Amino acid sequence: MPASSPVTPAPGELEIVRAFVNTLDIESGADLMRDPDAWASWASGHGLTSQATAADLRFGRGLREALRAALLANHDRAPLPTETIEALDAAATRSRLTVRFTSDGPTLRPVGTGADAVYGRIVSAVAASLADGTWSRLKVCAADDCRWGFYDTSRSRTGQWCSMSICGNRAKQARWRDRTGRT
Repeated sequence: MPASSPVTPAPGELEIVRAFVNTLDIESGADLMRDPDAWASWASGHGLTSQATAADLRFGRGLREALRAALLANHDRAPLPTETIEALDAAATRSRLTVRFTSDGPTLRPVGTGADAVYGRIVSAVAASLADGTWSRLKVCAADDCRWGFYDTSRSRTGQWCSMSICGNRAKQARWRDRTGRT
């Protein structure tokens, strides 16, 4: 997480998707999927037990970036990008998602273990949020050097930045400098 960026948690299981996208801090380059130990620490911090191989982490980094593309598309209320659909389908297959029925209705549960179980939980959360309408509020910061995942709580669903006081302020200052010709 960028040191100065506030956390805007997503509701329920959608929070794991936001946290997963934020395993890469673009501004600093810190990647919590850089190696199995970093991944295990992140997973443990989110109440997950997960061991991962280098191949699992390569797959996960691809899934993460496909989700980041979808969260960027949410700014324009666009449908899921093709790359995201393909990545989610692949993760669902890897995790061997199954349908379980409860008194609250059907849910998807991964049968796979390790990193695949985590990826399955992410796919399940995406599917549930698409169904309940919360997906469109999960976005990444519009700042190219940030792209931090956040849950848009604005009434109009038009939030652009992870933090108005940080990234939003930088964008406004840049527009002002462009308009006035100042540096």
